[in-house]
Amino acid sequence: MDLSRLEQTLTAAGFTVVRCPTGREAREYLTGRFAGKTIGIGGSVTARDLGLYEALGEKNTVYWHWMTPGRETLEKAAAAQVYLTSVNAAAETGELLNIDGTGNRISAALGAHEVVCYLVGQNKVAPTYDEALWRARNVAAPLNARRLNRKTPCAQGEALKCYDCKSPERICNGLSVLWRPLGGAGETVVVLIEEDLGY
Repeated sequence: MDLSRLEQTLTAAGFTVVRCPTGREAREYLTGRFAGKTIGIGGSVTARDLGLYEALGEKNTVYWHWMTPGRETLEKAAAAQVYLTSVNAAAETGELLNIDGTGNRISAALGAHEVVCYLVGQNKVAPTYDEALWRARNVAAPLNARRLNRKTPCAQGEALKCYDCKSPERICNGLSVLWRPLGGAGETVVVLIEEDLGY
């Protein structure tokens, strides 16, 4: 895992990269940078562990379906000025990967916001795209399925791996891979955090 290589690769690709030694410093950066904005948050254990809903809620209107479930919250999050999400994996070669079950998180993150911000804990970083995809499918997705108590082989079985199941409760229905910031969107920020965060 080489955060310096990832930082250089992402910067060269046109992302705004912010590197934070701790989660606390990442939270302070985000609350200072986005004060006074409407903020949507995608499903993210990293955001939960950083206490972002509470911290950002002090000076912003925050929409997060984990705190206020429902279609209306999802729609307001997707239309917010700033959209925050984490990644399932990031490759040192520059790819940001996310797997989604319903599509709300990846579709909102790829939408037109003033800023889309990806949170990347150091545990999410893999050397290559293939290794990052492996991590997303065999580490992040099974852990998320277990968190959601899904009736899938990866959630019910002992081995932490993808079974490429056909279960109706499968959460691996879509994959987004971002190589560069999208041309029609605003700024894309990647916050690299030198701590293990999320799945």
